Amino acid sequence: MQPLRKSLLPTVLGLLMIFTASASASDKPDHLLTVMTSDSGATQTMALVLTSHYVKRGGSAQILLCDQAAELALQAEPTESEVYKPAPGSAHDLLGRVMKAGVGVEVCAIFLPNREADADDLRDGIGVARPDAIAEQMADPNTRLFTH
Repeated sequence: MQPLRKSLLPTVLGLLMIFTASASASDKPDHLLTVMTSDSGATQTMALVLTSHYVKRGGSAQILLCDQAAELALQAEPTESEVYKPAPGSAHDLLGRVMKAGVGVEVCAIFLPNREADADDLRDGIGVARPDAIAEQMADPNTRLFTH
């Protein structure tokens, strides 16, 4: 009986490792951090559409706008605000829609200090990100990072 136990032990341990790996592989992140830097309207639109669909499927999301993409955070809609079909509006419009769906939006901490603007120039509901809070989200294994 002893030899049978010795031969079963590696098999049982192997199966246990397989089932444990399968269980952890099915654990998907449930939070999406979308970091947008692009000035391309098409890229911004697609990032917002995908973030919106992620939220509709039950995930939570936050958007960090940096560099040229942070212009979307300003109250005034950009003069060249193009609509890319089949999206239901411009990137500026879509940002407002995802915010209404509960997605938090912030500009990077260096956006306002490096331009002639302040927090009063941001759209209602958009704040300024704290680097430590963003870094904490990025380090969280339940966060998926999505950059554009």
